[in-house]
Amino acid sequence: MKRVFIIVLDSYGCGAMPDAKEFGDEGVSTIKSVASASCFNAPNLKKLGLFNIDGVDLEPKESNPTGAYCRLSEASKGKDTTTGHWEIAGIQSLVPFPTYPDGFPQDLLDEFTKAVGRGVLCNKPYSGTVVINDYGDEHVKTGDLIVYTSADSVFQIAAHEDVVPLEELYDICRKARKILTGKHGVGRVIARPFVGTSGNYTRTPHRHDFSLEPTGTTMLDQLKAAGKDVLAIGKINDIFAGKGITEYVYTSGNPEGIDRTIEWADRNFEGLCFVNLVDTDMIYGHRRDIEGYAGAISYFDSKLPEIMGKLRKDDILMITADHGCDPGYTKTTDHTREYIPLLVYGNTITPGNLGTRSTFADIGATVLKYFGIKPEFKGESLF
Repeated sequence: MKRVFIIVLDSYGCGAMPDAKEFGDEGVSTIKSVASASCFNAPNLKKLGLFNIDGVDLEPKESNPTGAYCRLSEASKGKDTTTGHWEIAGIQSLVPFPTYPDGFPQDLLDEFTKAVGRGVLCNKPYSGTVVINDYGDEHVKTGDLIVYTSADSVFQIAAHEDVVPLEELYDICRKARKILTGKHGVGRVIARPFVGTSGNYTRTPHRHDFSLEPTGTTMLDQLKAAGKDVLAIGKINDIFAGKGITEYVYTSGNPEGIDRTIEWADRNFEGLCFVNLVDTDMIYGHRRDIEGYAGAISYFDSKLPEIMGKLRKDDILMITADHGCDPGYTKTTDHTREYIPLLVYGNTITPGNLGTRSTFADIGATVLKYFGIKPEFKGESLF
């Protein structure tokens, strides 16, 4: 019974891609900035070959890595969560999702407010933790929704849980998702509920993403069609709009995501367990918190022996990322255009350097080949 575990350390990029300057991200390296923190401690990732990856300027190198390792280029024109995960699964997005650096057009907001029966506040690119404190009081007073965006292709809706109950907020997001299509087809509509009182508003773990459906056949679709299990932990189900998933569970953050991975590794299934650990990006990367990011990576590393200890003789573990979000890069608080690392471990894996790959989709192609399935997308198996 074959099983593959893909764990995405969200935004843990490993150095600027050649076209990073076009994205305003020249000289970035999430992995290097994180390793500069005093609390950084990742001996297990290092042993797998993390420091040996092409272009990773970290010492000391591992003399006898236990995993196969490489870096992967992003063929898609983007640097966001949806684009990165879709490419891992086989979809190359050659036309970027729309972004709104000046806010959303008024005619779009008029259609939205008519559909949901509530007004709109903000309508600017904003930090999610700052926007609720800047507009929270007015929202509580009026019931109008806090709508904001970022450098990513997102339409985010923040609302106090006592003012807009969760199910209403989710229904509002579903209506927004139906409106945001075509030229306004943003990658994700995101529900951002919060609680608290004036000056002390805080976001809750009840975030929910409403993504576009993937625009092509993915690794997940092919696995499911072949009768394999496709298990999703964290926000994977949302990223793929449920398409190709056979079972999923949401998590409150990295610790729970790691715990669910360990629990599900005890289950009998044949197929893929796809995991996203979001804290590195959402809590630490965007807030440019180097120490916090390093702490999250170090915690994952400390749990890695337990995860690896659950692997069976035919299992493969893949550890990767979906883009960068360099916490040491202070020109913006946005994602950064970077290569992603890939570490592969298992009894059937020959350790060594697999170089630099041309697309994230090589991950999906590798998984499918392991199950004897021919990929219906561009991507080459690592082995």
